[in-house]
Amino acid sequence: MTGRSNRAEVRNPILALPSVASLRALDPAARHALQAVLLDIQHDARQRAEKSWLSRKPPVAAYWAACGVYAGHIARAIGPAPGRRRR
Repeated sequence: MTGRSNRAEVRNPILALPSVASLRALDPAARHALQAVLLDIQHDARQRAEKSWLSRKPPVAAYWAACGVYAGHIARAIGPAPGRRRR
């Protein structure tokens, strides 16, 4: 990877938003609950994207895939993935 693609804000554009700081300022229990919801949304969106793709509905599959990506980006922006520690 290049130096540019190693930067966190390039790999996760949500980190560049000013409102991420307010989400990170939430108490840990609230952040954990929000992160759990976002990861559930990501999982559901990925399943819907796969189902739509298999049903030969590429535009709908692309929509759900994008929803899943953004939910995952937001979840990771507010804290480390469950079971992982930040370096």
